[in-house]
Parts: sequence; structure tokens; C-alpha cells
Amino acid sequence: MTDLLTVEKIEHTALITIANPPANTWTAQSLTQLRDVVNELNDDKNIYALVITGQGDKFFSAGADLNLFASGDKGVASSMSRIFGEAFETLSQFSGVSIAAINGYAMGGGLEVALACDIRIAETQAQMALPEASVGLLPCAGGTQNLSLLVGEGWAKRLILCGERIGAEQAEKIGLVEEVVEQGQSLTAALALAKKAARQSPSSVSACKSLIQMNRSGTINSALPLEREKFVALFDTADQKEGVTAFLEKRKPQWVNG
Repeated sequence: MTDLLTVEKIEHTALITIANPPANTWTAQSLTQLRDVVNELNDDKNIYALVITGQGDKFFSAGADLNLFASGDKGVASSMSRIFGEAFETLSQFSGVSIAAINGYAMGGGLEVALACDIRIAETQAQMALPEASVGLLPCAGGTQNLSLLVGEGWAKRLILCGERIGAEQAEKIGLVEEVVEQGQSLTAALALAKKAARQSPSSVSACKSLIQMNRSGTINSALPLEREKFVALFDTADQKEGVTAFLEKRKPQWVNG
């Protein structure tokens, strides 16, 4: 698409690559493009999963370029925080399965984009941190909230308040990433997992994902009735009929995402 963000469609998976060397930093332009790309993918009935990774073998993404904030201009801070939020919240609400292939350093906004994904796969050499407080800032693109949801309040405070940087092994241990693979293998692993997701009914995946993520803002008592409602609503979809029929006929289902 551009020099900063590339998109490739591989069967039912969209591969997004952050391509802003040397550190794959985010800009207002690339964040706007990420937001718009995810919205377009939501409208593409042939795309069931999304994988995001960084160009090269050293950085997944180092987040925002601090030169943007050196002037102390609050207008710049406001506009950048807004587009960061829009981009990563749109990613979090992607209707299919989103997977971050963390192929190197994931710092600040680079970690926050991974936190906005459903699943994270990190290479053994990857390093992760939210170091904003060390330069008088804070994670403004979901970091304080999404990290806490994944790893609990204690570890979120260690990483954010104490500025700790952790490696892939520690990240897996605390639940920040779901899998650790050898160097150079995160994209392969992520695409393989995306292919598994594509075997699921996209209608079911979308409904299940929205229900799982309800625990971020609601209670189990409000989610359980909705879970039943969404189950019944799936019977209005062609995918539900196809899924059951294919199982009974002992064949692979042919999803239409509707």
C-alpha cells in the first residue's frame, strides 16, 4: 500500500507489515492507514484472519518517534493520541482473528498494537516494554488497560510503573504472549494459526470474540444471556447451516461469512 504499511492477502488471511525502518515506528499516516485497512478487511467477506508483523529481523515496532513530542506541543500530543487510539481500537474490534507476530523489539506503541490483537506469538530474542513513564509520558493507546487484562495488575504495574523490559520467555510465563518460537519463525507460526482460524465459521468466530471481550467492560451476569442470544442468532446465517450439514456429510465446510 505505502512505504510505511504493506498489506498482502494470503487465502483467507491478511498480512500487514509495519515497514518504517530502521525501527518500524508509527506515524500519523501509518496509524490512519492501519485504521482504514482494518475497516476495509471487515468488509471483505473472504478475509477471516489478520496477521501483523514488523519488517526486518530486529524490530517488530519501537512505537512512536519521540521527536514528535520534543516540542511539548499539546496539539500534536492530542492528535497523535487520538489516531493511536482509533487505530488500535479498530484493530481490537476486527471481526476475525488477529495475531501479532512479534519478530523483535516491541516497545511502547509497538507493544500496544500487539496488545490490541487477539493472540501474540513472539520470537525468542524479542524484547517487550512500555517505557513511556521514563520519558514523562504514559501508554495512551490501550496499554494501561489491555496489559492489565492480560497479565494482571501486578505485572502491569511492574512494566509500566517500574519500566521493566522483559524477554519472550518471561512474557509467555506471565501471559503476555501465547507462544514463543525460534528466531525468524513468528510469521510462519502466525500464518499457520491464522489458517486454523480460517477453518472455523467466521460468523461464529465474530460472535464468540465479541462475547469473550465483554469481560472488559461488563459482568458475567450480563454476558451470559447475550451468549445465548448470539447462539440463536447464528441460526440466521448460512455458515451455521453449512457447518452442521458439512459435519453430517463428513466433508469440509465451505464458509461464505454470512
